[in-house]
Amino acid sequence: MTNSPGVDRPDLSTLFAATADGIDVPTTATFAVLNPATEHVVGYAPSVTPDQLDGVFAAAERACQPWQSDEGARRQALHAAADAIDAATDELSGLLTAEQGKPLAEARSEFTRAAVWLRYFADLQLGHEDVPHLDGRAAVQRRPLGVVAAITPWNVPLVLAVWKIAPALRAGNTMVLKPSPFTPLTTLAVGHLLRRVLPAGVLNIIAGPDPLGAALVAHPTPRKVSFTGSTATGIKVAQAAAAGLKRVTLELGGNDPAIIFDDVDVTAIAETLFWNAFTNNGQICRAVKRVYAHESIHAELVEALATIAASTKVGDGSDPAVRLGPLNNPAQRDRVAELVRDALDHGATVAAGGRQPARPGYFYEPTILDNVTDGVRVVDEEQFGPVLPVVAFRDTADVIRSANRGPYGLTASVWSNDLDRARAVADQLDAGQVSLNVHGGGVVPHLPFGGHKLSGIGVENGPWGLDAYCDLRVITSAGR
Repeated sequence: MTNSPGVDRPDLSTLFAATADGIDVPTTATFAVLNPATEHVVGYAPSVTPDQLDGVFAAAERACQPWQSDEGARRQALHAAADAIDAATDELSGLLTAEQGKPLAEARSEFTRAAVWLRYFADLQLGHEDVPHLDGRAAVQRRPLGVVAAITPWNVPLVLAVWKIAPALRAGNTMVLKPSPFTPLTTLAVGHLLRRVLPAGVLNIIAGPDPLGAALVAHPTPRKVSFTGSTATGIKVAQAAAAGLKRVTLELGGNDPAIIFDDVDVTAIAETLFWNAFTNNGQICRAVKRVYAHESIHAELVEALATIAASTKVGDGSDPAVRLGPLNNPAQRDRVAELVRDALDHGATVAAGGRQPARPGYFYEPTILDNVTDGVRVVDEEQFGPVLPVVAFRDTADVIRSANRGPYGLTASVWSNDLDRARAVADQLDAGQVSLNVHGGGVVPHLPFGGHKLSGIGVENGPWGLDAYCDLRVITSAGR
């Protein structure tokens, strides 16, 4: 990233050090983190270099045995971590808004949800089993893997870090985590605060631009890599991890469809559907990316969504009246603009938005596109931004084929007052999660979340997510 004329920098610089073994990692270089609403500098993150990873992973290895040995202490520590994150909400939510761009209310919600996830896993039991075996018994035990690595994205940086931290630490692993270089500051600050409640070396948080992430994955120490991000990068992570037979959990892209049938009350669903697509400016992997609306209600739905888009206040997320902030970085803003231009070149019409405001920051108006079809890039590709194409359909079998076409399968939704019809369609959708009359309604700590096809490998959350950080060990015994 490059510096810019102004500076937006809270007085939190002492919290921006990388952490290993419970202390600051010495670094000789930093990199600027920009506020996407102003293009000013928020702060400077430490630039850890690949040759420092040996020391960071050594700290995680030293912490493994004592951390694994006391399950009660682990559970207490995770509860204490949740309390620390709750207590930091007022201090750090403004920092999250400044580096990510989301409205302050959504930034505060990240802290609340992170604490909820930590408490859920603190109380979740490890699933040991006792089963009959020949004339005796066999104990099936879940054991920690050891040291694990994690790489997190810029869209929901704190929550998605805790999705990895909570189950990994609950299972008895130690972790080295690297946040996105676009949004490292809040994660570094939280890591600094958690030194008070976690033993040294249990959670190590580093930051730096590439090639640090590639070096993290390739390092011989971690036995697992958990990555959330783009499909293209996820493939590279899987390839690098395979060289060391590391386990991987990959939560990747999605092009998530919402199918709207002709019996819905458009006025009743429009607001929910809109925010299922546009929360966090559409920068959520599970957000609605394309709408298939029955031809009989298509025009009414387009008009309703366009009305909401036109009335939504866009601006700096620090303004309490703002509902949508900027996109996080210029590359993402430019991609959205490119997809809209391409759609217009292929006959689409703009029902609302479609422009980049003439102001500093990486802003793009919330955009509803009509007269689009399958085969146009904005329908076929993941936008990850504030643009929503609405495609008309007539036949149920055809719309199911449309929803399933393409390489992704993360989430989907079906909207109908006839729940039997909605369930029948949901059963035919190739996605990791399908919701009825809402989108992404099952993203909660106790349910598995993961994608089909190129949307990922493995799942996070619930006992299934905890199992992903465990090895199975079987102990057999003869006789009873």
